[in-house]
Amino acid sequence: MKLNQMKCTVCQAGDIPLNSQEVSAYLQNVSGWDLAYENSVPRIEKNFVFKDYLSALEFTNQVAELSEREGHHPSIRLDWGRVSVTWWTHKINGLHQNDFIMADKTDQLYSST
Repeated sequence: MKLNQMKCTVCQAGDIPLNSQEVSAYLQNVSGWDLAYENSVPRIEKNFVFKDYLSALEFTNQVAELSEREGHHPSIRLDWGRVSVTWWTHKINGLHQNDFIMADKTDQLYSST
C-alpha cells in the first residue's frame, strides 16, 4: 500500500521513534524530503514553490485541513511564493511512520495544485 493511502495511527508517549535505517528506507518513498535536526530531534522537511502568495496560502490551508483530518500536525512556514513543511512526532520526540504518511499526502496535495 502506498503511504498516501494509509491513515495515521495514534502515537503515544513512550512509542519508539524510527531508527536511522527505517528513516532511510522511508525517505526513499518520499521524493525531495530532507532529513534535518533541530535540538537533536530528527525531522523531515520540504519547500514547495508557488507562483504567488495567495497560491502558497491556499496550499498552507489545504495542509492544515489535511492535518486536522489525520490528527497529525506539521510546522508550516508561509513566505511569498513558498511554503516550508516540516514533519516530526512531538510525543516521541522523533520520526514515526505517520510523518512519512503525511509527507506523501502533502506531496499529493501539491501535485493537485
